[in-house]
Amino acid sequence: MDSIVSVEHPERQLAIAHAARLSRESLTTLFALDERLAGLVWRAREPTIGLMRLVWWRDALVALDEEPPPGEPLLHAAAALRPDRIAGHELAAMTEGWEALLDDPDWSAETMAVHGKARGAQLFRLAGRVLGREHERIDAAGEGWALADLARQASDPARAKALLDMAEAPLEKGIAGGWPHVLRPLGMLAVLAREDVRRGHGALRPPASRWRLLRLLAHRWTGR
Repeated sequence: MDSIVSVEHPERQLAIAHAARLSRESLTTLFALDERLAGLVWRAREPTIGLMRLVWWRDALVALDEEPPPGEPLLHAAAALRPDRIAGHELAAMTEGWEALLDDPDWSAETMAVHGKARGAQLFRLAGRVLGREHERIDAAGEGWALADLARQASDPARAKALLDMAEAPLEKGIAGGWPHVLRPLGMLAVLAREDVRRGHGALRPPASRWRLLRLLAHRWTGR
């Protein structure tokens, strides 16, 4: 895979670094794709332009099931996920979670739910496949993680609170009972999301702060 494909978020970098060595490249691709889709939304000056770019990515990802990838390095990396039994149309499904935010600027409860499932649950499900372990609670953990992450991007405190409130139930379901060792790179991210829910929007710690990094490592060691 081209070395240009990387993940920018430091907490995700750390989680990936604690995955099995043979899984790190594919996990990097999955989270890099999520970051690329997020960037299309956050940088869109007009929702229509953002939607057009998301549609391009959706179609390009679906096309990987039938055609060689074009010159975009991230699409080459996505095509290389086939040995992990991940198809292009499964990656394309993640775009729906981001499209929902542009389709509905008010972010209704339904829109937030679509985002949590289409982005987060799908991302964690595919990441679990890369890690080689299916888990009955992984979808719920991913859904809650995506909602809590979105709350950090919300400028309106009421909207952020609604997102954190919605994230609580799936995170508690996903994290209950500890996590298998092989899935702890995902659990590391889920437990930080749960801490965000418990602290509330007004008391969120900065990303990659000392406490958050220590919490990541504690989960890596204990599974809780």
